Amino acid sequence: MSTDPVVIPLFNLLLVLIPVVVVLLVLLRWSLHSANALYSVARMGLQLALIGFLLDSIFDGSSHWLVLLVLTVMVVAAAWIALGTVKQQRKKLFSRAFLSILLCGGSVLWWVVIVVLEEPSLWAPKVAIPLAGMIFAGAMNSISLAVERLQAELASGAKPESARNTAMRTAMIPVINSMFAVGLVSLPGMMTGQILSGVSPLIAVRYQVVVMCMLFGTSGLATALFLKLALPFMSVLKQHETNQRESK
Repeated sequence: MSTDPVVIPLFNLLLVLIPVVVVLLVLLRWSLHSANALYSVARMGLQLALIGFLLDSIFDGSSHWLVLLVLTVMVVAAAWIALGTVKQQRKKLFSRAFLSILLCGGSVLWWVVIVVLEEPSLWAPKVAIPLAGMIFAGAMNSISLAVERLQAELASGAKPESARNTAMRTAMIPVINSMFAVGLVSLPGMMTGQILSGVSPLIAVRYQVVVMCMLFGTSGLATALFLKLALPFMSVLKQHETNQRESK
């Protein structure tokens, strides 16, 4: 089996946009926010192009401070995006989301890089940055689901502990489903990329096990910590809103 990665020609890269264009036409035909979908596709392409050039420069260097800066930006962005469903409380909850992703995601990243993969340094850019991206994104998605469900449960009159438990279950559904489906329904991105690059499937499986476990751990830990930090604030806020309505 060849170990040389397959380089996709630029023309072939354009061809992959054909299904995207078809979906955009369907959205336009049905008046379903095609402009937002088009913006997301354009933004995705621009962001990936920029990060490609940035990572190429970082990988060629060895600055620990630059790696730390990239990881910090990733945590800040993940915490902010995670709270997109609760825009009114976004700023007040940001520090809680940031702390949850930083502490839990950072701990899992250290464990995987230093202990599991036995890298000599946490700041090895080719290892730390790709893994951090998956870890922080997993925590971001879980917190986003949790905070939206927590807000809905509290608004419906659920008790704080019950609302917390429901939010936690909701947040863990995607990662649990992905663990059920891996190998049967899907071959995840990292494993697929390694196989396409010529790595033995048996080796790719080991790395994918690491990825699935770190995503499960990060999602659960970060969501639990966030709910613990956010629940008192959101409960008080909900009680205050209820009191205001009753006083009118």
